[in-house]
Amino acid sequence: MKSDTEMAPGISRETLERAVAAAWKGLPPDLAARVVQDETMRICSQYRNQPPQALADAILAREKQTVSYPPDAKYLGDWKAGEKLALSGFGGRMGDNPKQANGGNCYACHQLAPAEISYGTLGPSLAGYGKLKGTTPEAQKEVYERVYNAQAVYACSNMPRFGHNKFLTIDQIRDAVAFLLDPESPVNK
Repeated sequence: MKSDTEMAPGISRETLERAVAAAWKGLPPDLAARVVQDETMRICSQYRNQPPQALADAILAREKQTVSYPPDAKYLGDWKAGEKLALSGFGGRMGDNPKQANGGNCYACHQLAPAEISYGTLGPSLAGYGKLKGTTPEAQKEVYERVYNAQAVYACSNMPRFGHNKFLTIDQIRDAVAFLLDPESPVNK
């Protein structure tokens, strides 16, 4: 495993960070912040998403503390709004209108509704997810946490930290939870 100061043979962390900074000069502050790694991202990069158990445990504990829960403790929103969210890849790109709500772009990585024919395979299929998980309050909270900050559930997850990074709102995350768990959602038909 590479040391903390060596990211690849002969390339120091400082050299790599200077190269990244030079490649992204002139970005608006909100986009510039996206190329700076936090502690979790740094560790996951250093260990190629397979940190030693002690570091993985530290990531889980740290990231769990970042989860903001709905003030009313209700985790299920509107599955129809969640479906729109899952289909939308809007947001986070240069030129996107910052006044328009971001989408989750969930189909880029997951199969969700079985009728959808175009989906990515980076993440697991979630078709029938609600049938497997159920809709208990515990299941709702677990799915909410996973969407809010996947690294609070699985260290070095490839899934974006949607809530942690303020890319999706609490209400949007609740809608995504409903899309995954609601028995009436196409995910569970």
